[in-house]
Amino acid sequence: MDSATRRAWSWHKQGLDGSLAGSNAAAVLTSAGWARSVGGANPYLTLFARAGIRRAEVDAEAAALRIHELPTARGCTYVLGERDFAWALSLGQGAAESAAKVLDKLGVERGEVEALAEKTLQVLQNAGTNQALDPKQLKVQLGDAVRSLGEEGRKKGASTTLPTVLGLLQADGRIRRVPVNGRLDVQRYAYTAWGLPPAVESPEQARARLMENYLRWTGGATLKQTQWFTAFTVAQAKAALAAAGAVEAHELWMLPADADAAADFKAPKGEQIQLLSGSDSLFLLRRNSADHFAEEDRGRPFATEKLALTADLPDHPIVDRGRIIGLWQYEPGAERIAHWLFDASTIAVRRRIAEVEAFIREDLGDFRSFSLDSPASRQKRIDALNTAAAAGRP
Repeated sequence: MDSATRRAWSWHKQGLDGSLAGSNAAAVLTSAGWARSVGGANPYLTLFARAGIRRAEVDAEAAALRIHELPTARGCTYVLGERDFAWALSLGQGAAESAAKVLDKLGVERGEVEALAEKTLQVLQNAGTNQALDPKQLKVQLGDAVRSLGEEGRKKGASTTLPTVLGLLQADGRIRRVPVNGRLDVQRYAYTAWGLPPAVESPEQARARLMENYLRWTGGATLKQTQWFTAFTVAQAKAALAAAGAVEAHELWMLPADADAAADFKAPKGEQIQLLSGSDSLFLLRRNSADHFAEEDRGRPFATEKLALTADLPDHPIVDRGRIIGLWQYEPGAERIAHWLFDASTIAVRRRIAEVEAFIREDLGDFRSFSLDSPASRQKRIDALNTAAAAGRP
């Protein structure tokens, strides 16, 4: 594959070519990959870009537990479909156990942790599934069972024993956390009892299942890229690749069916414009945003950096068949998308910018990259985009 075809292949595998139009949220996440969630709006735009799904429908699917935010690969949180809940959750248990080891180093014995876990679960079960309690409410009800760990604990990110216990209970599927206002683009949570049945897969089977899904979502990846997403050791990654039946093709590890399909794949000739989040699965799954710039755009200077020389994108991308053709940010005060295109605009680009602008204004109100993102914190980026667009330059 040449670079343009490789970009278009990833675009196709991610369902950004219109092939997922009409799908529900769970189907999109199963087909294109879990949506990274850090209190930002990426899950919403992920679903809107691929299937035109509006926020109200996404929130309804989340409320009905057809999709949910869970800690999984690398201990990171993603929004995923219900068919993946149990086995995906099992992949994040190691991160919860690591937090428990921090408590052990602070002198908290495992028996105390388990006792607090049982009391916490009892409080949430007594509250019922229709009432979620936030950490402050839980702390009041648990009283002296929650221990303060003082300054030393704060330095290690564990001011009390409660957050670690909540993490352990969530990793076991005994409780789940829910956003306080039902939206996925916040990072304020309450907790409720759950009782998710445990995964039937062994750890080896869960790793193989993740690898198979990952290769299907990406259309192929290098060994290093698989390790970045999964946090598997080299031995675990190679074992999972073998269990998934992966083959080496087109300088990547691929599923056999994808290797065959990729050999005959042709990039679409017409424009396919999307505005995506900088943490969209197209880039985040392999952390290869630099590969999505055309060669002539890779060294373009912008603000204080060059576009393809940073591990992550400086702004959200405007993309055509896998190629990044511009950058954007939402300016809520003006209710507009500030953007900079590398080349001349087209009717298709202007139409899609207007569509996403209306979606953000009507459904989201703002477009945060993560929970602490704010209009003030991104104003310099917005100004830089406006300046570059006005100058018509790289």
